[in-house]
Amino acid sequence: MELTHIDHLGIAVKSLETAIPYYEEKLGLKCYAIEEVADQKVKTAFFKIGQTKLELLESTDPEGNIAKYIEKKGEGIHHIAFATNSVQTCLDELSAKGVRLIDEHPRKGAEGMNIAFLHPKSTCSVLTEICEDPNKK
Repeated sequence: MELTHIDHLGIAVKSLETAIPYYEEKLGLKCYAIEEVADQKVKTAFFKIGQTKLELLESTDPEGNIAKYIEKKGEGIHHIAFATNSVQTCLDELSAKGVRLIDEHPRKGAEGMNIAFLHPKSTCSVLTEICEDPNKK
């Protein structure tokens, strides 16, 4: 298993419309993409800083995971995502090491990435995403 870099930090926000101006006007970053991921009930906005991205996450459904997260913990950092060349290889190795998986197989995420999540009960309470860009193979 090889993790190549931190791909992004996921940040839960109540409203992209409210949050994007902070990152653009105050921090000087540029939002380069806004995308809805319907099956995850989320709308995302991306910013790049160096090799790492920030992914703002706004729920599109009051019953969605992001809405529930914000209700329970408030806005803020939701997850960390590590890049790899093979999500499935990582999942297989982590499972063999006793890490609890949320996703046993990769699924499609924002930006066309193959993604999978690890359960925070196995990752020192940090929701962890493993992702791979299928276009970089």
